[in-house]
Formats: sequence, structure tokens, C-alpha cells
Amino acid sequence: MSSAHKPTDIKLHQKSRVLEIIFDDGAHFELSCEYLRVYSPSAEVRGHGPGQEVLQLGKESVNITGIEPVGNYAVKLEFDDGHNTGIYSWDTLYTLGSEKEALWAEYLERLEKAGHQRKG
Repeated sequence: MSSAHKPTDIKLHQKSRVLEIIFDDGAHFELSCEYLRVYSPSAEVRGHGPGQEVLQLGKESVNITGIEPVGNYAVKLEFDDGHNTGIYSWDTLYTLGSEKEALWAEYLERLEKAGHQRKG
């Protein structure tokens, strides 16, 4: 599996709950654990097809407890809420980083429509 983007550095800052990723093209992203959790590429979150996404609630203080390499194209992130089935390809992480502003706004809007108040 080939990726257009490859990370040169991945650091987990557990205290601030941020995953910092630097890619070979110089792109530098700081992605919160909450953001990565609610946009997990797992079937549990994404569903099995369009329109089947499951809105994740109450993930404001979720943290990553483990990062496991998957081949040389992805990582599996383990979260402290027990979620560990999402495999984040380099391209997925790059997209989550480059589209963070729009995706985060979309998530907050979906929470609001669901009547959920974020704690944090």
C-alpha cells in the first residue's frame, strides 16, 4: 500500500492530549486525541457505508495510550476509552491534519444538532 505522504516524526504529548505529526513535505500538524477519536477510520465510527457514521459523544478528555505501527503505511491508535480498531493510514492522518479546521467545525455542528454540550 503506497502513500503520497510519509511522516518523518510522530510524537504523542499525553499531558496536552495532542498527537504531533511532521510529514516529509514539511507539513506539521497537531491533532487532539478527541479529534482523532471522533474521526477514527474504524467501522464503529464511520459505519459500513455513506450515511452510517456514528456521532461520538463525550470524548473531550479521551487520550491515546498506545501507537502501534501497521506495516510502513499506517498506525493503529489505542485510546483510553477502549477504542483500538481504527487504522490511520499516512494519507488519512495527512487529510485529518490539512482539513482539521473544516472537519472540527463540522463535528461541533453535529454535536450542537444532537443537543450535546461539550465539556472542555
